[in-house]
Amino acid sequence: MGKIEVQFADGKKQSFPAGTAVRDVIASWRKELLGSAVAARVNGDLLDLSRPLEQGGALEVIDIHTPEGLGILRHSISHVMAHAVQDTFQGVKVTIGPSIEDGFYYDFDYEKTFTPEDLKKIEDRMKEIVSGDFPFVRQEMSRQEALSFFKEKGESYKVELINDLPEDVKTVSLYHEGGFTDLCRGPHIPSTGLIKAYKLMSVAGAYWRGDEKNKMLQRIYGTGFATEKELEEHLRMIEEAKRRDHRRLGRELDLFQISDEVGPGLIIWHPKGALLRTIIEDWERKEHLRRGYDIVLGPQILRDHMWIRSGHMDHYKEFMYFTEVEGQGYGIKPMNCLSHMLIYKSRIRSYKDLPIRYFELGTVHRHEKTGVLHGLLRVRQFTQDDAHILCTPEQLNSEIRGIADFVAYAMKIFGFEYDVELSTRPQKSIGSDEDWDLATSALEKALKDNHMTYDINVGDGAFYGPKIDFKLRDALKRKWQCATIQCDFALPERFDLSYIGPDGEKHRPVMLHRVILGAIERFMGVLIEQYVGAFPLWLSPVQAVLLTVTDKQIPYGEEVYKKLRDADIRVEKDFRNEKLGFKVREAQLQKTPYMLVIGDKEVESGKISPRQRDGKILGMMSPEEFIALVREKCSRYE
Repeated sequence: MGKIEVQFADGKKQSFPAGTAVRDVIASWRKELLGSAVAARVNGDLLDLSRPLEQGGALEVIDIHTPEGLGILRHSISHVMAHAVQDTFQGVKVTIGPSIEDGFYYDFDYEKTFTPEDLKKIEDRMKEIVSGDFPFVRQEMSRQEALSFFKEKGESYKVELINDLPEDVKTVSLYHEGGFTDLCRGPHIPSTGLIKAYKLMSVAGAYWRGDEKNKMLQRIYGTGFATEKELEEHLRMIEEAKRRDHRRLGRELDLFQISDEVGPGLIIWHPKGALLRTIIEDWERKEHLRRGYDIVLGPQILRDHMWIRSGHMDHYKEFMYFTEVEGQGYGIKPMNCLSHMLIYKSRIRSYKDLPIRYFELGTVHRHEKTGVLHGLLRVRQFTQDDAHILCTPEQLNSEIRGIADFVAYAMKIFGFEYDVELSTRPQKSIGSDEDWDLATSALEKALKDNHMTYDINVGDGAFYGPKIDFKLRDALKRKWQCATIQCDFALPERFDLSYIGPDGEKHRPVMLHRVILGAIERFMGVLIEQYVGAFPLWLSPVQAVLLTVTDKQIPYGEEVYKKLRDADIRVEKDFRNEKLGFKVREAQLQKTPYMLVIGDKEVESGKISPRQRDGKILGMMSPEEFIALVREKCSRYE
């Protein structure tokens, strides 16, 4: 038997007989790692701990407490769930069951609808399987053997998956545990006994292979963790997320609605929501003007040939809507860049004119599938704080750094922390290798010059250029894509943009696509959840509500109301013949920052008595003093 050489993470090298199990290789190095190891990576390939090593190379232990290890654990739990489902319900056909960000799922074909009571039955059977500590055993079969195996079991979905494999795939892998067998690449945890903490969460419909033309299946979602403590914390966070859910708060605070009559992914803004949005957009306009941007506006539809020229027809058509006017095809814009390029091209530009910064709060439409739509966070019509900067290559660094500074300022104002990612060239793209290298290098250098920590997101750039993504973190530590900077050499080339350089010759400008808050709808959804609807004073659509004790105070209340409105204080009045306590509680439920109480004493003294939404009473003050208080707080973005 031949020898193989393995190199460990600490640089140590050791020889083993070929065919030694991965587990035994790790044990000879550091046996204590096996307590939490779920798999290993050898020369880039993920392997089960029981796999025999036939070739040497670099070995990395995959721990259960890492994101990758947790994914392997969750995928293994999905197999156990599928096993339990088939044991509990006769005639169930299994399809696929991957791990996902917060857990796992498995899709089933079953004639009856799974109920919450059924989930409890499945969990009970899973406990039995887990306690059996059955090993996950890998078996490789020829393609034809696997087809025969699953045909005999009546697993038509597995047969279809095998048949759809590329022709050059001659061998497939199956995993067995406790009498259950599934088609799977693996790897898996060593045995079911390693599963300590899991919970089945919900059932939803899902088309086979995501195609609405296929049969509707039942998808059971679950989650799993290495420890019970981690599971409990996750479930607590889910409950907190429900409390913060912007869809519920949107209804309760009368901000917006989504109507089936109108269509999915389309938002109807109510007065308070529209005002909140206006406050944000007005802040954006002011800040952009202050930073040297010009405000522009483009049309909602552009002729087909524009989208062909830009590359969107080849690379983005599936996300676009189209219409026809007088026999001419038009595309409804999914982004704002094309109009901005035509503005630039409307006259001859000199290097002395650059950089040029165009800003548009532009409404766009994108065809998102119904299954991914989610409140304000994923919609079909949205408005972007979109800007395009056209500059010389020499100006690129300072412009990128300026945008990054703008993002940092905005996130501080709105109360968010964020992470940064540099996304590189995707497989489906346009432009030369040279241009992509230049663009990627420019973005990376700007990040380094700004001393910003960032991760590399390989292959996730836009089809026309690499990008920097700023992912804000909310109160639940969830990440949301908002701000982005995209560096584009391709579109200026396609639209033949130029400027006259100091040498009197034509040169090609570089284009930066960027947003600061991103889609206004998504940002507002995140904002609602961040503050649980209790917005800072400067953002609150209603900053104060006037509350009278009895009808006698209404005339004075009207005077105060007019005075506050004239001072641009966003104020409402509640002069109903209701008890003061009732009106205070209603205002608190609406998250109103200040309740201004008016009784006989206030009328006599010409003052008001403000209460904060947290219950703190500020004492009597004049309307003018309250106006000054609000203005001072708003000036500090409180």
